[in-house]
Amino acid sequence: MSAPAPRHWIAVASAEHALRGRDHVPVGFMQVCHGKSAPLQRLRAGDVVAYYAPAQTMGGKDRLQNFVSLGVVQAGEPYAVDMGGGFVPHRRDVRYVSAQPAPIAPLLDEFDFVEDRQRWGHKFRFGLFEVSSDDMRRIARAMRADLASLGLAQAGATAQ
Repeated sequence: MSAPAPRHWIAVASAEHALRGRDHVPVGFMQVCHGKSAPLQRLRAGDVVAYYAPAQTMGGKDRLQNFVSLGVVQAGEPYAVDMGGGFVPHRRDVRYVSAQPAPIAPLLDEFDFVEDRQRWGHKFRFGLFEVSSDDMRRIARAMRADLASLGLAQAGATAQ
């Protein structure tokens, strides 16, 4: 029996928080929905996740609307981390790839998941949602990421 095909996800967080996870050593991590475990249970090793940041800082009025990081979910279950002050969020390990921030606006008319251009932001309120491999490929190309490192290269297509 072969492994299930990877799924593709958009996670939502401020750029500051998304980049903290991307830059964490020795391995990057992701958190969603204020540290809830349940959404992270939906992901499997090999799934691809792109972080969308509506703002630079959490709750900030500093609108950004960029994709800011991109990576592959690693093996393992969600795990809790005590950050102090009673905040114990759940995380998943992610191997992030080299990518450049990319604004969402030029991609809105191309996305499969955007059903109504006037209300495109509605799905982002969920904090984590699944998208098609074509949509993830669009994001990765806009971020100038290596498609092969994400498992997104198509037969006969180039990685860039």
